Amino acid sequence: MFNDIGPLELITLVVLAVLVFGPDKLPKVIQDVMRTVRKIREFSESAKQDIRSELGPEFKDFEFEDLNPKTFIRKQLDNDELGLKEIRNGFDLKKEMAEVTDAVHSTDTSPSSSSSGGRIDMTKKPEELGKDDRPPFDADAT
Repeated sequence: MFNDIGPLELITLVVLAVLVFGPDKLPKVIQDVMRTVRKIREFSESAKQDIRSELGPEFKDFEFEDLNPKTFIRKQLDNDELGLKEIRNGFDLKKEMAEVTDAVHSTDTSPSSSSSGGRIDMTKKPEELGKDDRPPFDADAT
């Protein structure tokens, strides 16, 4: 919850707390806040224990953190039953990207594209098609 507070923000909060509550009341306010946080944590833990006991023995290893979608997906991807580890280990992203880059650079040998730095010249008029010629077909565009 407070992982994204930097040192400058923390100092600002301390100075603001001293200005608002004063140096004589600040320790009492901190004690009250900490007591409230402890009670909330105890309440939350007791609620978790009650839910686990009501669910029964088949859910004894149930963790509430698994309800977070990121944690749930990460846990399912690490599951050996799906066979995803084999797929992930067999897929080398750097190798695939190198192959794609090599393929792009090897097809980019025309003089017009190499002179423009691999960019398409949009100001150039397209070539006129003959009477029986068909326009080029782009399978990715459809």
